[in-house]
Amino acid sequence: MHKVDLYASISVVICSYADWRWEDLRRAAASVEAQLGERDELILVIDHNDALLERARAEFPRARVVANAGRQGLSDARNTGVETARGDVVAFLDDDAVAAPGWMAGLRAAFANDDVAVAGTAVRPNWEGGHPPRWFPDEFGWVVGCSYRGLPEVKSPVRNPIGASMAVRRSVFAQVGGFSDAIGRVGTKPVGCEETEFCIRVAAHDANNQVVFDPLTAVDHYVPAARQTMSYFLSRCYHEGRSKRIVSLLQGIDAGLSSERRYVRVTLPSAVLKGVAGAARHPAGLLQAGVVLIGLGSTVAGYVVESFRRGPVTQFRE
Repeated sequence: MHKVDLYASISVVICSYADWRWEDLRRAAASVEAQLGERDELILVIDHNDALLERARAEFPRARVVANAGRQGLSDARNTGVETARGDVVAFLDDDAVAAPGWMAGLRAAFANDDVAVAGTAVRPNWEGGHPPRWFPDEFGWVVGCSYRGLPEVKSPVRNPIGASMAVRRSVFAQVGGFSDAIGRVGTKPVGCEETEFCIRVAAHDANNQVVFDPLTAVDHYVPAARQTMSYFLSRCYHEGRSKRIVSLLQGIDAGLSSERRYVRVTLPSAVLKGVAGAARHPAGLLQAGVVLIGLGSTVAGYVVESFRRGPVTQFRE
C-alpha cells in the first residue's frame, strides 16, 4: 500500500544571483511565505553575490538565507538548498516566479503517493506587456521557462517537469545524488536541462519511482521583454540543443531524447499544420508555423555543434 501523508513538510528553495531581480525575488518569497505551514521552511540560496546575500539576510527574517557552497550556477545553488533543507520534500521555485494559491497544497498532495519521487506543476507565462509576441508559438513555451502546448492536460507521468516549479522527495537525493554541474544555467546564459538529467537518473535508479505533472497546480513565471525577442528565442533554442546533447552523453540517447521524439514527430508538425490551415483567418498562424521550423532548426544546430565539440566520449565532473 502507498503511504499517505498529506502533512509532509516542504522546504521551498529559491535561488537568486542578480541584484536587478530583487523585486522579483521579493514577490517569489512572499508568495511562498503566505503558504508555509508550521513544519515548512523557505530557503533562499544566493549564487556568488555577497551584497545580495547580506541584503537578503537583512530583509527576509522568515527565510534561511545561505550562499551557494559550490560552483557558480543554478545546479550547485540548488544542491546547496538541498543540503540545507530539513523538509520531507524539497520544492524549487524560480526567483522570477510567483506561486499561485494552493501551490504548496498541490505539491503536498502529489507526495501522498509514496511512489512519487518528483512532481512538477504548470508554469504559466506572465508576459511583460500582457501578451506574447504575435509570432510566438505556444508549443515553444519552454523557451521562456513555461508550460507549452503538448504537455498533458490531466495529472500524468512525465520524464521531467519544468524546473521553474518542481519538487523532489528529499530522500531521493541520497539515492541518486544532486543536480549535475555539467549542465544548467549560469547567470543569463540560456542553457538548462539539469532537471531532465536528474529525473532520468531518478527513474533509472528505481523503476517504481514516479515523476508526475499536475496541470491544476501552478506558478506564474515572469517573462520580461528581453526574452520576447527573436534573438533570445533563437539563442535559447540553440543552447537547448547543446544541453540535450550533453544529457544524451551523460544518460544515453534513448533516455535523453525520449520526450523530444514525440515532440518533434507529433507536437511540432501539428503546430505547423494548424498555422498553415488557419492562415486565412489568423495571419499570425502562418508566421508562427515558420517560427516553429526556425526554432526546430536552431535546436538541431545546437545539438549538432555540441556533438562535434564533445566527440563520442566525454568526461564530466560528478
